[in-house]
Amino acid sequence: MYRAVVFLRSLEPRTARTTAEVVKAVVWPLAVLTVLHRVVIKAVNGFRTDDFTPVYNAALAFLNRRPVYTAEFQWVDPHYLYPPSGTLLIAPIAVIDPERSRWLFILANAIAILIALYLLLRMFGLRLDSPIAPVLVFAAFASETVTNTLVFTNINGLVLLGEIAFLTLLLKRRDLWAGAALGLTFAVKPILAPLLFLPLVRGQWKVFITAAGVPIALTLIAWPLSVDAWQFVEHTVPYLLESRDYFNSAIVGNGMYYGLPAWLIFGLRAVLAVMVAVSVWLLYRYCRHDEVFFVCTAGGVLLAASFLLGSLGQMYYSMMLFPLLMTVLLPNSVMRNWPAWLAVYGFLSYDSWLSSRWVEAGRAAEYMKTTFGWSLLLIVVFAVLLDRYLAAKREGRLADGIEPSHLLEEKQPART
Repeated sequence: MYRAVVFLRSLEPRTARTTAEVVKAVVWPLAVLTVLHRVVIKAVNGFRTDDFTPVYNAALAFLNRRPVYTAEFQWVDPHYLYPPSGTLLIAPIAVIDPERSRWLFILANAIAILIALYLLLRMFGLRLDSPIAPVLVFAAFASETVTNTLVFTNINGLVLLGEIAFLTLLLKRRDLWAGAALGLTFAVKPILAPLLFLPLVRGQWKVFITAAGVPIALTLIAWPLSVDAWQFVEHTVPYLLESRDYFNSAIVGNGMYYGLPAWLIFGLRAVLAVMVAVSVWLLYRYCRHDEVFFVCTAGGVLLAASFLLGSLGQMYYSMMLFPLLMTVLLPNSVMRNWPAWLAVYGFLSYDSWLSSRWVEAGRAAEYMKTTFGWSLLLIVVFAVLLDRYLAAKREGRLADGIEPSHLLEEKQPART
């Protein structure tokens, strides 16, 4: 009876709830049920494509000493593209039958994403009792990037955990462990390679020891265990270096799909590359001492640039931009404006813009929304930082940095 009374009082407390309590009461149920729905229903059901089957088949072939790198790249079905070091790491998934293995892989990715989100909260000085926690979980699992990572059953959730672990350890100056976290992701795929810029400019040289050492060590172990390891170099690497015109939201991919001339594709990439270079320089020159802001913003800009300007960019890569999006909590964030979140809608929304009424326009909106989102994000960051630089130069306060003047005033001690 006592427990029932306590429960009923929690539904309608005698004192007024704070805004934070209301947010938690409203959003936690939405977050929990969204996580369960994505994992138990959508992911188990699967949809459209299957990234897991080629990985499972490769792991099974590796364990049974059969050739792994046998993909026919003229087909658009998912291919197995991991190096021998990645094959070694994922080999245990083939110990059990494919269905249960896939379910466990989905669960592992979901747990990895949840741990990554918790580490991200801690990076910004927040705990699970913060109202931001359920908002973050709900927004993440409602996004295209988390949903399709689970539905297609690929390894991006574990890569996200590696990224957030790397950033957390980097900020704590635990360099060897930070490099190890990054090195484990390199052993599977080098999607986070742009983040090596951060220890480079911060002088954290030990990161490179384990970031390179872990994948090299795993490769040395895996190479003699694989019957066709050299085929990865001869057969798979050339394909990885090509730009394809399907399932590719990079500028070059969409440009090839729509038949844009090569000079225009190159020009678009060059202009945005200059914007990225200027943004990163301004961040390094004036913001690197604000560690969380610099690491998350510069890392996010470099990753978004690699997705957009490289040879392959897929929408679910956008999960790696979560640290940049979380900087909106910081007073000097470049994300505190509506164009930035218009960009976020482009690369995170699960909405489909395919239309049975406006077929061509709907298809263009659907295929271009990710490219548009990444592009707009980089343009917004460039514009915000350049505007801050020009304002600080005009006001003669570059020596104090390029933060908005009102933030500098708030930091100054009050005069007596």
